[in-house]
Amino acid sequence: MNNNDNPPRHGDEMKILPPSIDSACCLPAQNEAQVSPPSLSQSFVIGSVSTPAGRLPQVSSQLRRHDYWGAVKARWGVGRMDYAIDPGLYALGNPDSNSPVLATANYKMSFDELRKSLPGKNLWILALDTKGINVWCAAGKGTFGTDELVSRIESSGLEKIVSHRSLILPQLAGPGVAAHMVKKLSGFGIRYGPIKAADIPAYMDAGFKATPEMRLKTFTLRERATLIPVELVEAFKPSLIILPLLFLIGGIGGPSGFWANALNHGSFAVLAFLAAVLGGAVIHPLLLPYLPGRAFSTKGLLIGMIIAFFLIYMRGYDFLIWPERIEALAWLLIVPAFTAYLAMNFTGCSTYTSLSGVNKEMRWALPLEVGTGVCGLVIWIASRLMA
Repeated sequence: MNNNDNPPRHGDEMKILPPSIDSACCLPAQNEAQVSPPSLSQSFVIGSVSTPAGRLPQVSSQLRRHDYWGAVKARWGVGRMDYAIDPGLYALGNPDSNSPVLATANYKMSFDELRKSLPGKNLWILALDTKGINVWCAAGKGTFGTDELVSRIESSGLEKIVSHRSLILPQLAGPGVAAHMVKKLSGFGIRYGPIKAADIPAYMDAGFKATPEMRLKTFTLRERATLIPVELVEAFKPSLIILPLLFLIGGIGGPSGFWANALNHGSFAVLAFLAAVLGGAVIHPLLLPYLPGRAFSTKGLLIGMIIAFFLIYMRGYDFLIWPERIEALAWLLIVPAFTAYLAMNFTGCSTYTSLSGVNKEMRWALPLEVGTGVCGLVIWIASRLMA
């Protein structure tokens, strides 16, 4: 039930409320197929408990070294799309038929964040098959939805295990779940827990009542910084091809030999490109709330312009010489274009962008970024041939 994987909002916080129980919804098709219980041999499982529905894996609120290491690797994009646990019902501690049931995604970081936040608690955790996607994204994609929740309740034999008929769902799962349909199809009512998994103990101790602060999702510097590693990894994947090409292109033209030119102009090109990556994937998310403009591309463009002017100043171009004028112009186009492109990628990590707004921005920003970058590259090659 972790709601901390994709932090929200423009600098401070925003309020997110679960959908109305009376909202209209199409009747989902119920999955009658029986699903095997989660494996007892998973690395984080510490034992098993006997239930009327069979033996189920038991887990602890204490994370182990490999749990933390797995989270670090996922943050850096290593095995991120396969970082999942078996869906189904798990016992945290020693729950009984009266213990609460909390639902979460089968993305392991979400599962671990939930159980880590519940030391000393005895309860059931129902992990939905979200295809290894965190709660909020899965709710938007539909994998954390009414159909999957109803199916998982049935296949886990939950009605045989607990005497009550109540589930606690992550608040950020609200967009994907129609509570009234879950009640109609499964007999289980739904409560929406707080935004943060860390607030769940206080929420439960208060009689399942959330304070206004528990309904607010922050987007602090720390939360934005947490997303930087995976952004860097995604940016550096194409860089493995781009950087050698820039280095080699820098070797053409000029009075010096190829390798002398490459070490001079090619090395600067590599530095300029890396600076653009730093601006779009690191500086942009860190300064996001304080940058002017609403579009992420314009925020990135501003950072790119500052970086480009700084690089041109440090390079010390002689603007009395035409090839150097043209080369400076090339980097004034290339760096902001790439920084703006990377900044626009961050819309998928933010909570204050909408799908329609992102689509609208992409229609005008993406062609402009690509066109500007290509023009800058052509101008740079031309400057090398003129040298």
